[in-house]
Amino acid sequence: MPDAPASPITAIDSHAHVFSRGLNLASERRYAPTYDAPLGDYLAQLQGHGFSHGVLVQPSFLGTDNRYLLSALQTVPEQLRGVVMLEQGVERETLDEMNRLGVRGVRLNLMGQSLPDLTASAWRPLLERIGEQGWHLELHRHVADIPALVRALEPYGLNIVVDHFGRPDARLGLGQPGFAELLTLGGKGKVWVKVSGIYRLEGTPEENLVFARQALGALEAHYGAERLMWGSDWPHTQHEAVVSFTTVVEQFEALGCSVELRRALLVETARALFGFD
Repeated sequence: MPDAPASPITAIDSHAHVFSRGLNLASERRYAPTYDAPLGDYLAQLQGHGFSHGVLVQPSFLGTDNRYLLSALQTVPEQLRGVVMLEQGVERETLDEMNRLGVRGVRLNLMGQSLPDLTASAWRPLLERIGEQGWHLELHRHVADIPALVRALEPYGLNIVVDHFGRPDARLGLGQPGFAELLTLGGKGKVWVKVSGIYRLEGTPEENLVFARQALGALEAHYGAERLMWGSDWPHTQHEAVVSFTTVVEQFEALGCSVELRRALLVETARALFGFD
């Protein structure tokens, strides 16, 4: 898929998951896998589609038990980085060890949950420690709520990554609640967006692709290519029956990116944010 640059990094997949159905699942979850998504399968997908590096994101159904992800990072440390989920009271020593293993961010997966008050004192230790590590905070929530969450986080000065275009509804267009304000957040310089999960945008495949093209153009205009990145979202949980790595690669190609935007989405942004050499 990508054009190989002079760097050893040919392309970076900024969002994927690995897991086994035999792992302990979180007591509160919206989904439970009926199959395994092991590291070996993911690495084969990367190689088969011309990618050299990837970012593993903790799936919500495993909660804050990050051991499987951390084990994967240790298997091919030069090739992978990680984004974990954490308890509020996590110790600094734990974060230091995770950082050594290649963790560079913490995910708040808020889909299907009550909106938390991130200004509450209970959140302060975790948010401060994320900043001390130099990590980013990744938000997964419908776009209508993203601006308020970002505003609540501003006092901490954290870098913030928004998942999957901000999870808008393709059927509602660019004028839907929250999306225009998401665009304005690009001027703050502390927010990145993953243009991933096109198939999660609620419309038909055609509606999703049309919206993704429009949204990407608007995001590039407001954020600049250097704060946008692409991810496969492998193995496409809850959509695995109809979506594959090849599917999402084809969707990416259909966006019709310029050479400059393509390189930013596939290489430069993730290389800088996740600290790939």
